[in-house]
Formats: sequence, structure tokens, C-alpha cells
Amino acid sequence: MGLKSPAEYKDSLRDGRAVYYRGKPVADVVAHPELGIAVDHAAIDYRVAEDSRYRELATVETADEGLISRYYHIPQNAEDLLKRSKLIETTTRLGHTLVILIKEIGTDALFALHLISKQTDEQFGTQYFDRVKKFFAHCRKNDLAVAVAQTDVKGDRSRGPGEQTDPDYYVHIVDETKDGIVVRGAKVHTSVSINANEILVLPTRNFSEADSKYALSFAVSPNTPGLKLIASPYAEGVVRNEFDYPISAKHKMIETLTVFDDVFIPWNRVFLKGEWQMAGPLAKTFVEFHRFTAISYKLPLVDLLLGSAELVADYNGTERAAHIRDKITWLISYAETLRALVKMAAIECKTSALGIAVPNTLIVNMAKWHFAKNYHQAMAYAQDIAGGLLVTAPGKDDLTSEEIGDYVRKYLGGRAGVDGEKRLKAINLVKDLTTTDFGGYQAVLAIHAEGSIEAEKMATLREHDPTAFKAYAREIAQISD
Repeated sequence: MGLKSPAEYKDSLRDGRAVYYRGKPVADVVAHPELGIAVDHAAIDYRVAEDSRYRELATVETADEGLISRYYHIPQNAEDLLKRSKLIETTTRLGHTLVILIKEIGTDALFALHLISKQTDEQFGTQYFDRVKKFFAHCRKNDLAVAVAQTDVKGDRSRGPGEQTDPDYYVHIVDETKDGIVVRGAKVHTSVSINANEILVLPTRNFSEADSKYALSFAVSPNTPGLKLIASPYAEGVVRNEFDYPISAKHKMIETLTVFDDVFIPWNRVFLKGEWQMAGPLAKTFVEFHRFTAISYKLPLVDLLLGSAELVADYNGTERAAHIRDKITWLISYAETLRALVKMAAIECKTSALGIAVPNTLIVNMAKWHFAKNYHQAMAYAQDIAGGLLVTAPGKDDLTSEEIGDYVRKYLGGRAGVDGEKRLKAINLVKDLTTTDFGGYQAVLAIHAEGSIEAEKMATLREHDPTAFKAYAREIAQISD
């Protein structure tokens, strides 16, 4: 089929999937007044392939299939990773700092499945690798949007899957036939599932032998009987205009509680079943790719925090104040350090046995940790620079009012040449980034998305080899082995 158009992508979502929003079933996610915003946002990944400005970056020419999405080009070297990162950054920038994610996350998982399914076959004599390759080819050929459902609802976090009071707190097998398996349970935080063509299910953690029935990976179509997508109501029912909400009026991503109510999965879509030793490695390998995606799509967000703070300081006439310059300097360092780490993670990649380039895991986790642990400070600096009008300013209706609009324009003006409308637009940008539900959404993602801050710290320690460092210390201290 080749590359999909945005219209073809949207039409592909009208397949009878069971989506629920604010307690009610949604007949058509494309036409829904709120969920449709997320669909249109996601279509950016398809629009860039048709846009002459981005086509060379967004696509790759192949000998047998012609043009394919770059997301479905398996990276083989640093250059491939850098181009993938640039594409992620570019589409997120077009999404006004909100990642698109409908191809990014799915291909991250598929790259990991290539590596782990091959290892599983070699260790256990299974036949998963061929299934993964065929499913990947199916997604690539049809230019599909693919979500990932990884995080189980977990119940009591102090207990393992088999120790829960309810066995369905982790997705597990409840039946097995000659044609496939039947699964039950639920996953949470499943991004873009309502507007994906396929959902890849991955294990969430290491498992013991006692939990082997939870060691699962498979693919499922969103319209499969028994699969229910319960959409998060974040930003529900809010009528937004682009003046007051320059980002969130047009850009949205939806997560779901993804319920598997005895869902049948045919064997050709099963990629891990019971090989509990491989659950942890699969989860970890996916994260190695996905955190590289994460630090790539964080770049426009930190750039905009910096740029909007500089713009407001300019309009307020405070850009030369010492304390403002100090905060701006910190924001510059924050943004540019992240950008440098992203590039180095690609340049210092490692090539797997299958020839797949894996971003440098140590540097990826350093970058993600740098972003996450400093993000709230960056928000605070942007808010400090912008001032209290972030939450007390008049809105668009006041500005356009014939009776009071002139007062707003006059009294909310800034330095010479900056009237109230221009200054309010700059302030509203910082507001949408840091004080609205969208700002809160981004703040929570900074802590929890792609793994917690603690997980990134642990990965950084795990990937660091102290041998050479201690040897150097012993040499200077003149300590013999």
C-alpha cells in the first residue's frame, strides 16, 4: 500500500473499536469534538511525508517497497539514529511541543522485539523472530500507527503478579487453544491507543517462574472483541481558543485504561508466551529505544520554555535585569545540555548482533534524568520571569470587547512598541506551558513518562563501569592491585 495520506489514516480509525470517554461509548473518534483533536494532532506524522519541506527527512526510499516512513527504517548506524531523532524533534515542534507518538513508540517496541525474539528463539527453540519480522513488514507496508501497552495496573505494588488479591491486575493468559491464546487484565497509560491501528503489548517488569503466565507480548487490533479503551478525561469539556490557549487549543494526546476482557490473540501475533526469563530484557530493551525517542521529543519543549521566557522578558522590559539574566542563562544551559546529550547518545551508539543501532544507554539515561529532574525548576523560572498575569490576566473575550477592549490593550502594554494584545499572547504561551491542565500534564510526564526518575538513576548506575575510573584513582594514589 505504501504511505498513507492523512485522510486515509483518519478513515482507518473508523473500524468499530470500543472507545469510552467520560463514561459513554464513542462511535467515531475522528468526528468526536474532543478526541478528534488528538486524531488531527496525530495526523502530523502523515502530513510531513506529503510536505516537500519535510519529505526527505520523513521518508526513506527502499528497493522493493518504494517510499516508506523513516520510522519503519531500522537504524543501522549513528546517522540513522540522528535522522530519526531529528524527525521526532521536527514533528513534535510542528505539534507545538506535544509529541505525535503514533509511529515513534510502536517502532521503538518493534526494534526491541526484533532483538529479544531472536534471543528467545536461540535460548528456548521458539519461533517468535519470524512472527515479529512478518508483523513489522505488515506495519511498514501499510504505514500503520502503532501504540504500546506496557504498564500493568499492578494493584498492590509491594506484591508480585501471582500474589495479588485479583489475578487480573496483570495481563495474563486464561485459555489456550490450537489457534491462539485468550488474555485478561488491564494496562494503563496507553498513549494514542484510541487513534492507533495496532496495539503492541509488552511485559512491564522482570518476572519469576511463578509468574510465567504474565510473561506476555502480542499485537492486537483496537477493534478486537473484548478490548475496551477507556480514555482519560484530562482537559475534558473545555472550550479553548488559540489566543488564551495557543498550544492546547489544537494539540492533544489521549491515554487509556486498556481492558482485555477475555481477548483472543492468534498465534501469529504472539511474540512472548511464558518465557519469564525474557520479560525483563524485553521491557529494558524497549526502554533503551524509547528513552531516546523521549529525549528527542523533549527538545522542542525545553526550547519553548526558554524562548517564551526570553520573549516575555523582552516585552516586560526586564531582559537586562541581573536576576532575569541569571535565570535565562540557566535555561540556556538546560536546553543545550539536553541537545548535546541527545546527539552523543546517537553518535556513541552500539550495534547489535542483528545490525540494529542501539542508542548509548548510559547517555540516554543521563539525558532523560537531566531533563526530568530539572523540568520543574525550568517551569518555575519561566513563571517567575512572566509574572502573576499568568493566572490573573483578562482573556480573549475581554480583549475583543467593544466596551473594555481598549482598556486591556492600554493598561497591559509592556515596553515601548508592545501593546496589551502582543504582551498577553506571550504571557498566554507561558501560561499554557506551565499553569493549565496541559502544563500539569507535561509536568507529570516529566516525572513518570518512559520510566521514573529513580529508574533513570538506577539505569545510569547500572550502565556505568567503574573499573577504569577506580584503576586511575589507584594509579594516582599509588595503590597496587
